[in-house]
Amino acid sequence: MPNTVKEPDALPAHVLVIDDDSRLRKLIQKYLSEQGFLVTAASSAANARRQLEFLQFDLLVLDVMMPGEDGMSFAADLRKTSDVPILMLTAMGESEHRIKGLEHGVDDYMGKPFEPRELLLRVNSIFKRVPPPPDDSTHELRFGSCRYDISRGVLMKEEVSVHLTSAESDLIRVLALNANTPVKRSQLSESSSNSSNPRTIDVQVTRLRRKIEADPRQPRYLQTVRGTGYLLRTD
Repeated sequence: MPNTVKEPDALPAHVLVIDDDSRLRKLIQKYLSEQGFLVTAASSAANARRQLEFLQFDLLVLDVMMPGEDGMSFAADLRKTSDVPILMLTAMGESEHRIKGLEHGVDDYMGKPFEPRELLLRVNSIFKRVPPPPDDSTHELRFGSCRYDISRGVLMKEEVSVHLTSAESDLIRVLALNANTPVKRSQLSESSSNSSNPRTIDVQVTRLRRKIEADPRQPRYLQTVRGTGYLLRTD
């Protein structure tokens, strides 16, 4: 049974994991997904901002130490426009850093390393204190006979739900977030919870084309961009 605190018939809570450590990011993504959460990952504050432009999240799991904009600055800036709960991760255990995080609007604070179960307990504790808002909006893309709801991760073709593997789900989500813009194979691989090999993205694209294209051999919507990667073209 899912460990989220939402009602059984509600959509799963959507968590954004922001961490530049790809191994830890994918482990958290995999663990929370297994617990019934919908999980999206970002490798930097810049990537997270792009995700936040399109998606509504119920919780952010945010690392402090990241190249570029760090977690503290990101949290402080986000609090100017959003009250989304934030669980901050850091290797720094001193009380001054915990206090600084709380001053920047963070809801809870957890030091590394940590046990996965502790992460789950803290996530659920935040949801008990701050119930996730109702999901009253979606961001939907249409291409051909398909429509894809990014917020829910649901793909429909001719009004019939299309089954997606976890790898295909990761792939189409990133492409949808960058609709009509080429995405590098390396970026697609980094965003996948199942593979770190860019070559396998080609296999996943082939499989996904069979599910969405009228003629997978001459794709109209999931297109190859020579020398770069792939592009999802919408109507």
